[in-house]
Amino acid sequence: MSRPSAGFRRLALATGLATFALILVGGVVRVSDSGLGCGPAGSGFNGWPFCNGDVVPGLDLNSVIEYTHRVLAGAVGVMMIVLAVLALRHYRDRRGLVRASVAAAGLVIAQGLLGAATVEQNLDELLVASHLGLAMGLLALTLYVWRECRDPGAVEPTRPSQPTEPRLRSLSLVASALVFCTIVAGGYMAGTQNYGRADYQLGDGAHHACGKEFPTCNGGFLPFGEARLVDIHLTHRFFMYLAVIAVSVLALLALRRGYKRAAHMLAGLLLAQVVLGALNVWLDEYELLILAHLALGTLLWAASMNLVFQLYAARSRAPAGARGQPVAA
Repeated sequence: MSRPSAGFRRLALATGLATFALILVGGVVRVSDSGLGCGPAGSGFNGWPFCNGDVVPGLDLNSVIEYTHRVLAGAVGVMMIVLAVLALRHYRDRRGLVRASVAAAGLVIAQGLLGAATVEQNLDELLVASHLGLAMGLLALTLYVWRECRDPGAVEPTRPSQPTEPRLRSLSLVASALVFCTIVAGGYMAGTQNYGRADYQLGDGAHHACGKEFPTCNGGFLPFGEARLVDIHLTHRFFMYLAVIAVSVLALLALRRGYKRAAHMLAGLLLAQVVLGALNVWLDEYELLILAHLALGTLLWAASMNLVFQLYAARSRAPAGARGQPVAA
């Protein structure tokens, strides 16, 4: 099996880092209310791919922020397409790498079109959430590509098989899925904070639908049914509670199975993320807190998916009679 060149490995790493940066810049677009900085809904091509009808925006701050997000998105798209082309030309024997690279190239094109639709449809909350969810998928794919760039022979010896390994793999998938749902639900909640919409009673959207109460909400724990905005907020919290339980158990089991670095990273990110989420409710809406919450949520997603890839790589590379053995973290 051919090993990817140093240049390919650097490009894979740069693509992953650029994808993470793109997600953060998307958060800046959100907190600065710059989603329509290049034109109002219904602007057609004047609003996307152009910016207020121009190739390069003027000096309006909202336009510059939105345009910066688009330029970075275009750069990430080119990097992913180049990765796919190089993988198809030089590393066809590494099927996982090729499939992930090609999937990322296809999805990044879909992501660009989805971004255009989001602007055209006045930042509809469902499209906002879908845009964020697809970004998380792209980040996971770039992480997988980067992991696959390593030498397949550089695998540490495995230890005796233990019956908990299949359950650990399954739990890692469930925990990652719950983290993903929490992030997407948070994106949907952020999408309701659309100051140009007249169909919501609260200008702040669902973010403050529970007031400044956490973990309670309007005097209850999960009082679904009070109002649409409350239900949207509680959906995010519901998935968060499930994710906290799943990730906590996953970190504990991973620590016992010898995946120490992964376990410590998951536990640390989870704790910090819960604290930041609470601060976002208890305090006034500070932009830096929102961005930090997005950044840590993204890192938690990446860490959980990294453990998924690690566990399944250990399974596939173990001898036929020793499947289920972990690779030392």
